Amino acid sequence: MSVYDYTATNIDGTEASLADYKGKVLLVVNTATGCGFTPQYDDLEAMYAKFKDQGFEILDFPCNQFAGQAPETDEEIHQFCTLKFGTEFPQFKKIDVNGETAHPLFAELATQMPFEGFGKGLKAKALEKFAKANNKEFGDKAYIMWNFTKFLIDREGNLVARFEPTVEMDEVKAKVAAIL
Repeated sequence: MSVYDYTATNIDGTEASLADYKGKVLLVVNTATGCGFTPQYDDLEAMYAKFKDQGFEILDFPCNQFAGQAPETDEEIHQFCTLKFGTEFPQFKKIDVNGETAHPLFAELATQMPFEGFGKGLKAKALEKFAKANNKEFGDKAYIMWNFTKFLIDREGNLVARFEPTVEMDEVKAKVAAIL
């Protein structure tokens, strides 16, 4: 399947076809408001502001499956993101990214480009141990290891990169710029 074959529910409750984003470079990300990586919203919004006129979109999917770090309602999450970080990129209703109830888009993307680790260093090692314990209940359907996992899709709908939350945002930005 293509990324364009999927739909998602907008923050306002309407169904959106991802085919509406054909011809654009997409960064699909699962997020949370109470995560140590939540400050990445600043970097994401800066990247969006810089590249949106070149055909770049960030598709934000809040998720509460990682230590309950997004317990708020969809409206509260949206208000938090717009007021605290000034986000203007599209945000969808909260979804699951792991298990039997995982949104099919995330299951597909993660199957195409599986998790290969959080990298090196103490932060990565600590997160790996915590994520492993958190995701044990999902077994072979633990597609995403933690919040702020990002998938980069080119203008033709091809998955070109997966970035774990520990990847420096400058690296994400450089790859987006190269694809644009």
